Amino acid sequence: MKLITKKNIIPIICISYTVLSISLTIYEIIVNGKMNPAQLNIFLFLILSILGVVILSQHYRFERFSPLTMIIMQYAIAITVILISLKIASFFVDIHPDGYRDLTLSFSIPYIIGAIIYYIALRLEVNKQNKLLENIKKKRKQSI
Repeated sequence: MKLITKKNIIPIICISYTVLSISLTIYEIIVNGKMNPAQLNIFLFLILSILGVVILSQHYRFERFSPLTMIIMQYAIAITVILISLKIASFFVDIHPDGYRDLTLSFSIPYIIGAIIYYIALRLEVNKQNKLLENIKKKRKQSI
């Protein structure tokens, strides 16, 4: 039985890369006893990735709204969480004057690309399921 196939090779590479890079970063921090800015960025982008995925995964909670409203609400929630987190962090570390803008852009561009891909894939899956249901209904009518 093959665990790695043509269909899942890209996600497996992404997962492997993430696990290796985070593990190596943690190891370097332990060995050196301090965190440098590059390592902080790795953890920041891990946290931002988790936030983006969690926000997108909650789309079903917003299904009563139009798709555009749902997308805008999800994005607004994510940006609000980021900006509040940055404001809290500003009490402990100095934030560059452009930090809020830079972090918003650093999150927004990949999030928008990911959201587009996610919602296209979701739409394709919904269409596929609808066709499957139609075929089941047709076969059921024919058998009656």
